[in-house]
Amino acid sequence: MKMKAPRGTVDLLPEQTRKWQYIEMVLRDICKSFNYEEVRTPVFEHTEVFQRGVGETTDIVQKEMYTFKDRGGRSITLRPEGTAGIVRAYVEHKMYGSPIQPTKLFYFYQLFRYERPQHGRMRQLNQFGVEVLGSADPSVDAEVIALAMTAYKKLGLRSIKLIINSLGDTESRKAHRQALIKHFTPHIDELCSDCKSRLMKNPLRILDCKADHEHPSMKNAPSVMDYLNDESKEYFNKVKTYLDIMEIPYEVDPTLVRGLDYYNHTAFEIMSEAEGFGAITTLLGGGRYNGLVEQLGGPSTPGIGFGMGLERLLLALEAERVTLPIENELDIFFISIGEKVQEQTARLLQELRLAGLTVDKDYQGRKIKAQFKAADRLHAKHVIILGEEELDNNVVKVREMDTGEELEVSIENLVEMMKEKCGGNK
Repeated sequence: MKMKAPRGTVDLLPEQTRKWQYIEMVLRDICKSFNYEEVRTPVFEHTEVFQRGVGETTDIVQKEMYTFKDRGGRSITLRPEGTAGIVRAYVEHKMYGSPIQPTKLFYFYQLFRYERPQHGRMRQLNQFGVEVLGSADPSVDAEVIALAMTAYKKLGLRSIKLIINSLGDTESRKAHRQALIKHFTPHIDELCSDCKSRLMKNPLRILDCKADHEHPSMKNAPSVMDYLNDESKEYFNKVKTYLDIMEIPYEVDPTLVRGLDYYNHTAFEIMSEAEGFGAITTLLGGGRYNGLVEQLGGPSTPGIGFGMGLERLLLALEAERVTLPIENELDIFFISIGEKVQEQTARLLQELRLAGLTVDKDYQGRKIKAQFKAADRLHAKHVIILGEEELDNNVVKVREMDTGEELEVSIENLVEMMKEKCGGNK
């Protein structure tokens, strides 16, 4: 049997992981500037966390979860999304009791969804996300959106579009729900089985149906905007005002609904408009989820967040031909000649590395010419040469690879000199 990675998964080799590491570094720096802190939760949860948190009528819960029984007979699910597990941790650890509020968190998660693999949509996917728990201030909605837009701009994307909508508060959603049931009931036999089951449970999900999105009843379905009460309208207007103040352009799309049951009030997506990006243009989705904390056993606590697909981010960067400024250079390649110098080489390698320099050497016993070729392939800035003659004289030769300039340096002064040349730890 030929061993291969499971369908819907990929191996990230060093050439790719350098890009991932750079993106993660940029995102971490942005979160620091917004004062968000990292959270890490288990890769699997009790299945009920997602059933209650994500919603029984969602595609994720109905069709896409990797669920199994553990040896104790408990139903366990690999996390298909980030928010529910974080809210579970927020409730379990009583983070709502902290004097520092709201709680502002970010995460880098691997998620698992059993769906048909597509370009940029895998069964094991990687997501960056943020969650803010404990504030119902519309300026928080704008801040979360601003963080996402800042991230894309810092990484070099230009062809992006922000779409926003309001799903309204509980009262507005109830009025819209009744209007949707009334609208779709005459057409329900023409719609798919999923839509039939959703009609009475969660008719808003019908608007998000991929199978029936071209059905005529979708085009004239009641808009949530027509059912927003005054409080919901005022809230949405404030969010838009803050976005205007921050000079973040957006479009209001009354048809935008998110695929998870817990959303209310602000919903948003960021799309790629890059030529050749593909039919599925969504890069990021998020929204407000007041009420989710209570569903998972906590006190009444407002929340908002988003999830950013990292695979799709990389595809967007590729579509816009953005070259990430990734440094792939070695400070020093150490060439040691002869058995007698190997112990001294090992000591100097360790000292240089402890000084914060990136250092490597030949481990295959190659000749000097082949070792210089290896230094070239590794883009080494400097080569240090230590042979038996140099060892007897207590010196090494240091060669600048760009210029070919070479000088002798005493072994005692080598680390300090290389720190000055390469900028190691002071």
